[in-house]
Amino acid sequence: MTVQKLPFFSQVETGDCFVMELYHDHVNQRLRLDDYRGHFQAAVKRALAIAKEQNFTKVILKARQEDLSAALAQGFMLEGIMSKYFKGNDAYCMAFYLTDERRTSDFWIKEDKIIEAACAVPRLKEKQPIPEDYVLRFATGEDARELAKLYRTVFETYPTPMNDERYIEKVIEEGTVFSIIQYGGSIVSAASAEVNERYHNAELTDCATIAHHRKHGFMKVLLTALEEELIRKSIFCSYSLARSLSMGMNAVFYQLGYQYGGRLTKNCNIWDKYEDMNVWGKDLSAK
Repeated sequence: MTVQKLPFFSQVETGDCFVMELYHDHVNQRLRLDDYRGHFQAAVKRALAIAKEQNFTKVILKARQEDLSAALAQGFMLEGIMSKYFKGNDAYCMAFYLTDERRTSDFWIKEDKIIEAACAVPRLKEKQPIPEDYVLRFATGEDARELAKLYRTVFETYPTPMNDERYIEKVIEEGTVFSIIQYGGSIVSAASAEVNERYHNAELTDCATIAHHRKHGFMKVLLTALEEELIRKSIFCSYSLARSLSMGMNAVFYQLGYQYGGRLTKNCNIWDKYEDMNVWGKDLSAK
């Protein structure tokens, strides 16, 4: 098989009895099996072979309930559950590890304590206000350059190329929604909703705030705005992956009514190392 020499790319792999969509992520040394149909075991076997050929250290699978037992039998382990991901049916976050180092969390007990503390924070009962002199709005493609600058400033490393304005322009064109907060005409905080039109869900992600603007609780404002836009689009499954070491972001999702759904070990390279990520989910149709 000829493989593209790109850090990220999607591929449709077709066998005699299956079709699957793969995402090659060389930056994070992982292969994602994003979708599949046909013979499940044959598809997984082929995905694992590709992962070994490309020296990936983790294979990620969102399995349907009927394939959970088969995935476990193939050596995958259950790390989390995304409620209502597949048009109202749950997705099971499965992982297959190819090295002991990638399999082993460095901070698991510390992260347990962070989750416990985050879930002790009171739920948010009213909308978070925005201070004067700050402006909340949705981004357009014209904001791509400044968004890229924001992500370069906030993150030393990031799982996706958010420091590239062309990439941001592309995802906006494809339907990703960014909510932003400006101060003095400059973007100081942002978050996005990556919409999956096929399965009617959205991932809330790309949360970033300039350091000296973090005291205002902007993430609750931005994420609430994104939720309202998703409801307007009739998308009711909202989920996110939060850094397990971040008390702040985990507390934000808990405050906004999200339910903890598990932890993904060394899921991606963010800040300066591979980090565990917590799964959070919310049914936006629930009152």
